[in-house]
Amino acid sequence: MIGERQVVQGALFYEFSLESHVPAEHMLRSIDRFIDFGDMRRRFAPFYISTGRPSIDPELLIRMLIVGYCCGIRSERRLCEEVHLNLAYRWFCRLGLEGDVPDHSTFSKNRHGRFRDSDLLRQVFETVVRRCMAEGLVGGEGFAVDASLIKADANRQRGVEGSKGLAPDMSSRAVDEYLAVLDDAAFGGATEVTPKFISPADPAARWTGAHGGQAFFAYSANYLIDLDHAVIVDVEATTAIRQAEVTAARTMIERTEERFNLYPERLAGDSAYGSAEMLGWLVEERGIEPHVPVFDKSKRTDGSFSRDDFDYDHQGDVYFCPAGKMLTCKGTVVNDNQLLYRASKYDCDRCSFKPRCCPKEPARKIPRSIHEGARDLARDIAKTDAYRTSRCQRKKVEMLFAHLKRILRLDRLRLRGPCGARDEFLLAATAQNLRKLAKMIPMPQLAIAT
Repeated sequence: MIGERQVVQGALFYEFSLESHVPAEHMLRSIDRFIDFGDMRRRFAPFYISTGRPSIDPELLIRMLIVGYCCGIRSERRLCEEVHLNLAYRWFCRLGLEGDVPDHSTFSKNRHGRFRDSDLLRQVFETVVRRCMAEGLVGGEGFAVDASLIKADANRQRGVEGSKGLAPDMSSRAVDEYLAVLDDAAFGGATEVTPKFISPADPAARWTGAHGGQAFFAYSANYLIDLDHAVIVDVEATTAIRQAEVTAARTMIERTEERFNLYPERLAGDSAYGSAEMLGWLVEERGIEPHVPVFDKSKRTDGSFSRDDFDYDHQGDVYFCPAGKMLTCKGTVVNDNQLLYRASKYDCDRCSFKPRCCPKEPARKIPRSIHEGARDLARDIAKTDAYRTSRCQRKKVEMLFAHLKRILRLDRLRLRGPCGARDEFLLAATAQNLRKLAKMIPMPQLAIAT
């Protein structure tokens, strides 16, 4: 028999605890232990005035953004809806049951205003990094550096030819930011090469076909990662070209030493960071072991002798050719920090190896970088077990980028301009580090029992 629903009178008073409705194993409860924004209001005070309507608490906005990036909610409009409905999100944001959720437009106003003027998002990121250090997740002995292309919020079919440039009457926030970074080493100053296409919506995004498929507009997310537990210790946004990525690596290493007093003994990276200038900077200026493949194009493919076939005498600073003749250098630096070692024309004319050595030149010349000592050190390190270990550890970086794109959904930017890319990369790195803390450091048993 199907019974009829009995309508009963509800209780006159209800007791409801938001705290008890958030499970102990919930991710937001796990990461809430590691968030401390105690001095945020003090740092933020100069950017507010005492008159007018009550302002939105900056901690609330940051907590909502952390929820969005930790849970893969990239849309600010959808984030406000989810925080309004989800009890765990309300608990994490300290809203209670009756707290008002800010309008989605509030995020835009603060991101393009107070947040950037105060560099708040970097402060939040560095606060989390310090907590990782306090919990013992950052060793500081070995770092890895890498960059990943992130698609910009720009339609690839609406780009204009780079040689024509932008229309003189164009004006937007992204265009203004692009004009402001034309001399910046991470963006406009990274290379003098004119891009094939420019996006009117986001001119600072770089047209690239690096993935081998259809070209698209992108930025580079550069991360410096501690190899112990793959904690991100620094972030830098750049245009999507190799020169900018190498510059970003230097910037991040210097800033990490300045902010956290972390000075790595070794740096792992791919061949993009194996240029002579970068290796020279690591070895000669910073004293860091380069666990990096040497970027070398000296190998010849026409069957003639390559530079590796010549023996270098460090003590005499001379080369010896396969026939045993000497190549000397006058010490003049040419062609982008290169020294030129020349053989005697008299020796080459009489040499039986001339058809395999310099068939079209009167005498053989060997270029040698002024940073060749650092390159030789990198080659020697590449033969060690420590290098092979670093190569295996560097795979954590690739896994990290896959995690950022798949779980945190950082496969395409939602903000435009260099500042927008920087904000998104910082928030994604903050969320990743918080998730790492929650995973590596379990909740205390007392808190779970409660």
